Amino acid sequence: MKKKTQLIHGGVFGDKHTGAVSTPIYQVSTYKQDGVGNFAYEYSRTGNPTREALEKLIADLEGGHRGFAFGSGMAAIAAVMNMYKAGDHIVFTDDVYGGSYRLMTKVLNRFNLDVTFVDTSNPAKVDEVIQDNTVAIYVETPTNPLLKVTDIAEMKKLADEYSLHLIVDNTFSTPYFQNPIEQGADIVLHSATKYLGGHSDVVAGLAVVNSEQLGEELHFVQNSVGGILGPQDSWLLIRGIKTLGLRMEQTEKNTAKIVEFLESREDVSKIYYPGQPSHPGHETHKKQASGFGGMISFDVGSGERAEHVLAQTRYFTLAESLGAVESLISLPAKMTHASIPADRRAELGITDGLIRVSIGIEDADDLIEDLKQALDSK
Repeated sequence: MKKKTQLIHGGVFGDKHTGAVSTPIYQVSTYKQDGVGNFAYEYSRTGNPTREALEKLIADLEGGHRGFAFGSGMAAIAAVMNMYKAGDHIVFTDDVYGGSYRLMTKVLNRFNLDVTFVDTSNPAKVDEVIQDNTVAIYVETPTNPLLKVTDIAEMKKLADEYSLHLIVDNTFSTPYFQNPIEQGADIVLHSATKYLGGHSDVVAGLAVVNSEQLGEELHFVQNSVGGILGPQDSWLLIRGIKTLGLRMEQTEKNTAKIVEFLESREDVSKIYYPGQPSHPGHETHKKQASGFGGMISFDVGSGERAEHVLAQTRYFTLAESLGAVESLISLPAKMTHASIPADRRAELGITDGLIRVSIGIEDADDLIEDLKQALDSK
């Protein structure tokens, strides 16, 4: 089955009881049992038909054994981290989403879950920080917001050498462009709020595992902690996923044109986009993904100028998040990555003048004109 067909026909298609083409919203908390312990569903925290349809769909799309849906991307990450115990150590991509950094350094550290942040695009640096108590390597590729690329196959070699889990956040590339499990990942994560939902109308997180054992472990955490996705949001996500291929293809076409425009600007000092041949991770990304996506970061020199540009755009909406049909613009240092200390941001290269844009499916000429007038205004 080709990917665009799988987006529509994967998982659970329709409803066998009524013939409904769209999976119904089972807005229900509990279920009648045909005798004690004789049931298909017991309680909606444990399992719900609408959520299950979504979970089977994402498992199919990622080529995994089992999928799980959570109330947010952070809830999905937290659930995966809850599979580990006090004293365990996890190696994390350094240029990671601010919420992930905050979770590991401000919340889970209270439970003695240890973490080391390192440039995972350099396997030698990862090898250097692996400890006797290391249990997993956690990778974002491409990263947020500097679009660094990690070679998933190389991380798999290290994970196998030290008997570690390999966890990949696949939010930016989506399963339409990249399938980490096919390249050896044990667990794949998504902030499904972003491209998978695609319409700025749902907050959700997804996880996919590659084995029955990991499936049992993660379901135990999901059921025990209870950070599940509700049936209405599950239905919205299924609907959003159906058009993922069309949206990702149009987004990438728009993004290529906007990168070309930014390259022509002398007042843009640096551009971060893996689709550029000059990007250090270009060849690696091309090897492990079929598309370069719709995220661009670029530096305009100072925080003052960046804020001015953000204030002038008309079609780019100043907002958190990414991956929607509408184009969004943000200032990572004061928005998505504000939870990372200033000295740490400076070390990573997340400057005050760094702007991040999520390209939507509007007409590319309108988006270019919008950026041009905003950059020209000062």
